Amino acid sequence: MVRRREPLPSINELCVATVDKIFDLGAYVKLDEYGGLEAYLPWNEVSSKWVKNIRDVIKEGQKIVVKVIRVDRKKGQVDVSLKRVAETERKRKLKEWKRENRAEKILEVVAKRLGKSLDDAYRDVWLKLEEAYGDVMTAFEEVAIVGEEVLRKVGIPDEWITGLLEEIPKHIKSKQVKIDGRLTLTTYEPDGVYRIRELLKNLVDMAGDEIRVRVYSEGAPRYRIELIGTDYKVLENKLASLVKAAESLSRKLNVNFSFERVKFG
Repeated sequence: MVRRREPLPSINELCVATVDKIFDLGAYVKLDEYGGLEAYLPWNEVSSKWVKNIRDVIKEGQKIVVKVIRVDRKKGQVDVSLKRVAETERKRKLKEWKRENRAEKILEVVAKRLGKSLDDAYRDVWLKLEEAYGDVMTAFEEVAIVGEEVLRKVGIPDEWITGLLEEIPKHIKSKQVKIDGRLTLTTYEPDGVYRIRELLKNLVDMAGDEIRVRVYSEGAPRYRIELIGTDYKVLENKLASLVKAAESLSRKLNVNFSFERVKFG
């Protein structure tokens, strides 16, 4: 089970949860990424529409995506909402969660081969790659393209590098190509951070399933966008369409926009 650095989630964080117990006035769910931490889902946060019975919307054992709406850190209590999760957010979160589970399985195989525990794997590998790449599967995909330098530059121990180089190709196709671009985004709106974040999230959502898109900050106001796939021409066409869409959206959000291509590496 994928683990988070913090013992409790943050307000507005999206979490994958398993419905545990359902009552007339709400339900209890277990947050998968927080060691099965119990959270409360009030009946009025189950659906934006009126429902006669909560069980018409959710069932015990069902996997759902919820948004954290209250956290009592002293008591360790968390309240969540189902109705506040947009469909695009739900799909994005489930995709991220599935990728994280794939990455953890790869790491678990290597740990077992080395006679290490999963705690060792998280300490020596996972947290370092997560900090550097945002998510560990992205790092593993980068390893499949670039090689061991991806692991060495973030300080992964040699024994783990050897094991990962052996295991990663079994799960990830190495015949991939990558193209890069740089976005410069600025705005003087008081909620500018959220406007820029919305623009970047839309870029990732528009990519589709065949092409992997990674967007990260190089230091505001510059943001790197990377597209990874199996065909340069397809990637170039997709990048052009994404840039066009981003430029259009930036005007609606009142965000100043510029773009430049960046050579691989």
